[in-house]
Amino acid sequence: MKKYFKIGEISRIYDIGVDSIRYYEEIGIIKPERSESGYRLYSIHDIWRLNVIRDLRSIGFTMEQIRKYLENHNTVSSLKLLEEEQEAIQKQMLKLQKLQKNVAHRLNTIRSAQNLPLHKITQTTLPPRQCHILSEGYQAAEEMDLLIKRLINLDRERLYIVGSNQIGTIISRSSLFKKRTLSYQSVFLIDENGKNTIPGGDYLYVTYRGSYSQSTSWGQQLIQYAESHDLKVAGDLLELLWIDIHTTSDESEYITQLQLPVQSTK
Repeated sequence: MKKYFKIGEISRIYDIGVDSIRYYEEIGIIKPERSESGYRLYSIHDIWRLNVIRDLRSIGFTMEQIRKYLENHNTVSSLKLLEEEQEAIQKQMLKLQKLQKNVAHRLNTIRSAQNLPLHKITQTTLPPRQCHILSEGYQAAEEMDLLIKRLINLDRERLYIVGSNQIGTIISRSSLFKKRTLSYQSVFLIDENGKNTIPGGDYLYVTYRGSYSQSTSWGQQLIQYAESHDLKVAGDLLELLWIDIHTTSDESEYITQLQLPVQSTK
């Protein structure tokens, strides 16, 4: 077995970048010898250190934690390190399980959206929904996108854009009745940890495919349906984006659902 290895060999065999190896040398964690011609020569002991660094970095240990371990390497410190390593792995597993559940939910959302009945007004009862709301009006889609990204930043580990039907906008009830361009008052993200609440109760809803410009027409049809069924509009119109620009660049694939809170007048 070879006693020494050059930096290129170490990088290739152990899949560690040359720049990383040089950095570890700069901060004093490894100390290769030099050949007569000036080449760095790495021993088996250096390779062991590089493997320790790579493994611990992969589960989130800081370079300072690794340095302390390598500087005080004995049975007691090894036992302590393994316990910390086990704890770090368990935390990563929990995080991955949550991520897996979240991705499964978002996959289901997109698949479910593609099977929603379209262009049919229906009445249903919805429970209160916790959410994050930014009460800032907007006109252009680009403005809405910026507001949504601000909401996403509230909880980057849980809130996502792609594949989430949690994204929505609140449309002014007065603009809906005036039969003009709809007035978008705010954006929201439905989230169980949200500080705001969308009231529960009876809602009329309809789902359509394609351009958002249809919201004006369908909003009016929801009002007409309410009037013809002895229902009173009880709040602002909700526009939920099941499939939008974050999922597809083809506008014809957009799927939007309008929800209008109502109360019986009987």
